[in-house]
Amino acid sequence: MDVKESTIDYAEFAAYDRDQRCIERHVLGAFLGGLVVGLVGILADGRGPQWLGQVYDPYMYLGLALLVGASAAGFGWALLTTFLASLSMIVVTLGGSMLRGDPDIGGVGVGGSAAGLNWTLCLLVGLGLLAYVTRRSDGWGDLAAGLIGALLLADVIDRATPGFIHSDPAFWPGPAPVVGALSVVLVLVLRRGKAGRVRALALAAVLVGLFAVGVAGSLGGWVPIAG
Repeated sequence: MDVKESTIDYAEFAAYDRDQRCIERHVLGAFLGGLVVGLVGILADGRGPQWLGQVYDPYMYLGLALLVGASAAGFGWALLTTFLASLSMIVVTLGGSMLRGDPDIGGVGVGGSAAGLNWTLCLLVGLGLLAYVTRRSDGWGDLAAGLIGALLLADVIDRATPGFIHSDPAFWPGPAPVVGALSVVLVLVLRRGKAGRVRALALAAVLVGLFAVGVAGSLGGWVPIAG
């Protein structure tokens, strides 16, 4: 009887030790992954084909935040590891830009101001937390996946539509359809079950539609915005 009890205790301890080692590797991997993504972005900026730069920035940065958040061991770990990955990406990108004499950071298309850096950090961490929530099997998981899809698709529409906030003439018809299709696929991958996928896609479509109407209305003067 004593032998069985000590065997069970040892097995539980060994499992706990493995879990802690996995968490340690995840934290280290998130930090190093952010360094690599930021460094590659700086080194490759302006040196490859235009479409590659348009896809890398910002979607590689966003993709790493989603991957880190979705693979975290818990909500708190998702917050920590996504923060570490995002911070390391921003620091490397900002440092590389300053060494080249460029005061703006290239990553995620945000200027080098304090407000812009804070917004970038909050956006990446928020996406990582949403990615973790998509692991839930209830409506909250559907909502998180729908929000992620909506954010990515809204960015595609914004960059591909002339006159929108961050419109880029070269983004359409080049990378835009590919990135848009991958965003839809991502929503499907993040959810399990046909019903959950349909709900997430429907929510993403509604939110993107509202975004497009709101931006078009503000630019056309239909929706007044206080100055």
